[in-house]
Amino acid sequence: MSGDALEAQLQVRFITKQEQYAVPDSPYAIQCNVHPADLNTLINAILKETSPSFEKAVIFDFLVCGELLCASLAEHLQEKGVSTEDTLEVEYLERFPAPTPQDCLMHDDWVSAVQAHSSWILSGSYDNSLHIWSTKGQHKLAIPGHTSPVKAVSWVSFQGDQATFVSGSHDQTAILWVWNVSRNSVDCMITYRGHDKGIECLSVSADGNRFASGSWDNNICLWSASLAEEENHPATKKSKPEHGTTRNPLTTLKGHKEAISGVQWMDYNTVLSSGWDHLLKIWDCDLGGIKQEIAGNKAFFDVDWSPLNNSIITASADRHVRLYDPRSTESIVKTTFTSHTGWVQSVRWSKTKDTLFLSAGYDNQVKLWETRSPRTPLYDLSGHEDKVLCCDWSNPSLLISGSSDNTLRIFKAKHAVGNA
Repeated sequence: MSGDALEAQLQVRFITKQEQYAVPDSPYAIQCNVHPADLNTLINAILKETSPSFEKAVIFDFLVCGELLCASLAEHLQEKGVSTEDTLEVEYLERFPAPTPQDCLMHDDWVSAVQAHSSWILSGSYDNSLHIWSTKGQHKLAIPGHTSPVKAVSWVSFQGDQATFVSGSHDQTAILWVWNVSRNSVDCMITYRGHDKGIECLSVSADGNRFASGSWDNNICLWSASLAEEENHPATKKSKPEHGTTRNPLTTLKGHKEAISGVQWMDYNTVLSSGWDHLLKIWDCDLGGIKQEIAGNKAFFDVDWSPLNNSIITASADRHVRLYDPRSTESIVKTTFTSHTGWVQSVRWSKTKDTLFLSAGYDNQVKLWETRSPRTPLYDLSGHEDKVLCCDWSNPSLLISGSSDNTLRIFKAKHAVGNA
């Protein structure tokens, strides 16, 4: 683009879905070479002028042609092949606030699994133990029970004073636990046996009745998470009193050629899995068969699915995070997100905003992404001194990560913003 074109003026109409920040609908003439910071200053000035109640400056992001503006408007339009002759529609939305370090929770070994629910965090470690923490950083319990590293943890249900959760380990077992919150005591209720190699990942169904586990034996097992002794689950034996009842799988899903790295429920009868065999598979649990298969070009290390946007994100044995639309008939990889400098180990969608997700990698970094900004994360969350192995969201504004530096880190965004 020539110097003259950069200096050229452009007619812009600003729109937003956040009513409280709406500005008049008339077009504005602006320079082509403006950057997001300039647009931000302009929108804040217009708001101050047109809305007397608007006092505190707000930081906005700008969507132009479906992608967040990260460079100058001229460069963005040139890349998109958009003419500067027509009136341009620019959507703006309040930026997700910058997360700041809140807590650093020390473990005795690598932190390999984490899941948050409301005010509580569950972590699993390579010293074979589980831990319960409050989101304010208070250590509630250290729980022994497994005989090898704990690779997966998941809350099952919260009912009054009783919480149930499940853990999966390289000792080939999963264990269902009950935590009495007020007494702060934990009981091992059920030990699940059915895998021939270590368990790598777990996912609990939305209704809390079942969970799926993925293993190095290349299989996915489906299990009952009910505490009641069911007819199809005879209490085979008390293996040891402290290990509760032993339970076998409801179903085993076979089809992957290498280890299962990630598993997620998509609905009550559908499970998504990722494997070291470069494949994503979507399973029909009732029939025990594969509904759909998506081939990648590297081993998958993790997968997550969002019910808010029906999209899949994956972590791979390269530097990229990929977003897949399983319903698409064209290119199934919709977007590739590139910023990590090493393998990406973990990905997690926000549970409240359909355009936000976290990624964690071997480059010691956790990154917070907006799906409409594939080349630039919203924020890099630094602090870990070694590989980041797991990450999760506690609520809209609390982000959690576990690392082989033996720490669990909690980052907090100043306030949770509404869905844009």
